[in-house]
Amino acid sequence: MAEIVVVFHSGYGHTQRVAQAVADGAGAHLLAIDADGNLPAHGWDLLAGADAIILGAPTYMGGPSWQFKKFADASSKVWYTQGWKNKFFAGFTNSSAMNGDKDATLTYLWHFAMQHGGLWISLGIMPANDKAAKRDSINYVGGYNGLLTTSPTDASPAEMAKGDFETAIAFGERVAAVLQN
Repeated sequence: MAEIVVVFHSGYGHTQRVAQAVADGAGAHLLAIDADGNLPAHGWDLLAGADAIILGAPTYMGGPSWQFKKFADASSKVWYTQGWKNKFFAGFTNSSAMNGDKDATLTYLWHFAMQHGGLWISLGIMPANDKAAKRDSINYVGGYNGLLTTSPTDASPAEMAKGDFETAIAFGERVAAVLQN
């Protein structure tokens, strides 16, 4: 069985709920980046042993949180030795607006994976873009290059859209399926 790790930062709990759903779908380990931008002691070893790394960050001010960027910068020693070369990568983000410049964060995550010599896995789910689509539909936010979720600024993590979690689970399942092929 492939080892999959979901490494993420969550500022208010919304991205953590999405990370959990992705991990549930993929059968993955969760690895949280703390409020200071650090991994737990075993974090780097867990990533070194992973076959796939799923990256998650909230979108703040048009990009990933500074805590995620600190983690990314701290990976430069791994980059130098190409320790993650040929690993599979995928990514997700959450923001409060339906667009919210989420694509800028996914592009950042993709570039980060490419810097490490990784292989990117897209969402692989058609968007819910017909008149019958509802907010709780699968891939309602309409991502292709990764998972996009939305949580209004006044919504608690428990109030996030059911369709976003169903999409997150399906995304995790896709990553696991790619690794099995």
